[in-house]
Amino acid sequence: MSAEPDGPEDRLRRFATIWSRALFPVTATSITRPDFERLLLPLARQLRAALDERVFVAAGSEAVGESLVAAHCTEPEALSRTLDVVDAYLVLYCGADGGTGEREELRARCSRIQHAVAAGFARALRERTLIEQEAIARAALEARGTVAEALHASEARFRAVFHGAAVGIGIADLDGTVLEANDALIRMFGGLEQHLRGRNMAEWTHPDDSPHVWKLYEELVRGDREHYRVEKAFYRPDGTVLWTNLTVSLLRDADGAPQYQLALMEDTTERRLLNLRLRYEATHDALTGLPNRTLFFERLEKALAAGEGARFGLCYLDLDGFKTVNDSLGHAAGDRLLVEVADRLQACATAPGEMVARLGGDEFVALTTGPDTKREVDDLVGRIMNALATPIRVEGRELTVRGSIGVVEGPAADRGAAEVLRSADITMYRAKHAGGNRYELADPEADARAITRHGLTTALPVALERGEFFIEYQPLVHLGDGSVRGAEALVRWLHPQHGVISPDRFIPLAEHTGLIVPLGRWVLEQSVRQARAWEARTGAEQAVSPLRVNVNLSPCQLTHPGLVSDTVEILERAGLAPDSLCLEVTESALIGADDDLLKPLRRLAEMGVDIALDDFGTGYSNLANLRRLPVSILKLDRAFTQGMQHFPADPVDLKIIEGIVSLAHSLDLAVTVEGVETGAQADQLRELGCDTAQGWYYARPGPPDRLHELALADTR
Repeated sequence: MSAEPDGPEDRLRRFATIWSRALFPVTATSITRPDFERLLLPLARQLRAALDERVFVAAGSEAVGESLVAAHCTEPEALSRTLDVVDAYLVLYCGADGGTGEREELRARCSRIQHAVAAGFARALRERTLIEQEAIARAALEARGTVAEALHASEARFRAVFHGAAVGIGIADLDGTVLEANDALIRMFGGLEQHLRGRNMAEWTHPDDSPHVWKLYEELVRGDREHYRVEKAFYRPDGTVLWTNLTVSLLRDADGAPQYQLALMEDTTERRLLNLRLRYEATHDALTGLPNRTLFFERLEKALAAGEGARFGLCYLDLDGFKTVNDSLGHAAGDRLLVEVADRLQACATAPGEMVARLGGDEFVALTTGPDTKREVDDLVGRIMNALATPIRVEGRELTVRGSIGVVEGPAADRGAAEVLRSADITMYRAKHAGGNRYELADPEADARAITRHGLTTALPVALERGEFFIEYQPLVHLGDGSVRGAEALVRWLHPQHGVISPDRFIPLAEHTGLIVPLGRWVLEQSVRQARAWEARTGAEQAVSPLRVNVNLSPCQLTHPGLVSDTVEILERAGLAPDSLCLEVTESALIGADDDLLKPLRRLAEMGVDIALDDFGTGYSNLANLRRLPVSILKLDRAFTQGMQHFPADPVDLKIIEGIVSLAHSLDLAVTVEGVETGAQADQLRELGCDTAQGWYYARPGPPDRLHELALADTR
């Protein structure tokens, strides 16, 4: 057994050899097969170049099809054999070695190359046909006006062109009875002359013929038009279908009256079947056989353009936990699971106007149309949930399939396809976030919030670069003497379109995207710099005590390895003492915290930085754990002060606060209370022993200069 070719050029020559062996028997040429192979070699090189192109350009592949016609490869079987060789061997011998994804991309590019080669072949063959048609018409015209001897010579030339033409040519009377047929036309209809001569073409009429075709025919035989060209199908005598590009011309007698009709037929059956195959591959999912995103969008756009009164219903399904199946059992098992899910979904959409498609991955959609889609989509989503309820057996294991479904239903003319699919996608994720294995109905307000949230998420990174964030400071007031002891730094976002955005809207997005770390570092740096500025002014105005700044830390910042080093660097660069900084950490972030998480906070506390346990009382932490946390301040959540808004305050709430304060002081912890809005609340908290407070009663968050003015006013 001979070795396979090693180098790219050897592999290319091997491809050219296979191509020449397939094509040579059906080619009318006088050269030898080795010479024919050398003729095909540059064409093979063109195909390899087209396969290597990252951006597909059809012109090169179309030129290959045109070159085949120029080399007298005009038989329909020549195109069929060429496409078979390209499909089977081009990627094998001319494609670069790579992974599964790259091979699939090469296969897809190979399909486009086949389509382009077929297009180029057809165009060149059509041009040759037109040239031959013109020659025939000239011969016929010359034959009508010359003397008998010239007529004989012209008829001889006509017969030579007639019988040697690569396209089918037939002459019929005005009733459609075939009088003459060349060899190519006879081969198209089965190879026997008696199947054509003397028979009427109406016997092989295809039911898909458009009435327009027969209108053109009637105009021709009446003499109202000279020719027409259509795509037309015929039934062969054996019952198979022949698709053709048909050109019919009128032949008149010496007096100009209609006498015969001349038909030229180009067999397009193979090309039509190829186009249908390529169309199917382009519009259907290779794994499941379901319609893909392309075909689904075509159907959805058609449904949405149905006109007034039409409605639609759409179910957008995403499997819950599918990644776990791929990770634990492998992608082959995941593919089998997807095939089974696709079969079950296909069985659910059997009514008229319903379809199921796979958008990609583990995402499927089901579409229903009609006058009562509200009821139909409810029935459809119910069938889908029931179909997924039965476990699927894969590799000897029974897998429970769960899915989250977003449902959109409404009038067809209200929205475009992209907007409908986006709404369904948003709704599906709402179902997934609600626990999965359920469906949710689309809500325009929820869609708007999700779209706004997505817009803010994408705008966050550039917002930090553009300096769209700023900090406001809310005073921390000592309950004993009413003096301003410091302030909590609260970051705000000045969005170009939405105005000032509060932290509760963008901080969760920053934590989700990881931007909270650079944003938190910026807030810390700006706040420390501001505290140093307050301190410098304090030196000039001895009556004002130094002001401390409180900065919030998110859970993501706690786990960041650069927390301690960044804090030290920022303090040293600003020249601020560590005891002028307090870092606030939420109680929920430290519930169940291990020593590794607490280690950075302990190091900061040992340096002199105060650590405050924020939102205390909202979590479920064990009070005994306070002894091991490196905190020096408890910040009571505003929920405690809300219970004190009415007079007299609930005695139970007062007892709880009193107990927490007593416990905190016994552990040498200071107590700060948030959300103080009235003087009565401030008096009660002072009597209960709380140390400091903040809230609108004292001041709303504002610019840093106002805080210094408040502190200065307290000393007067």
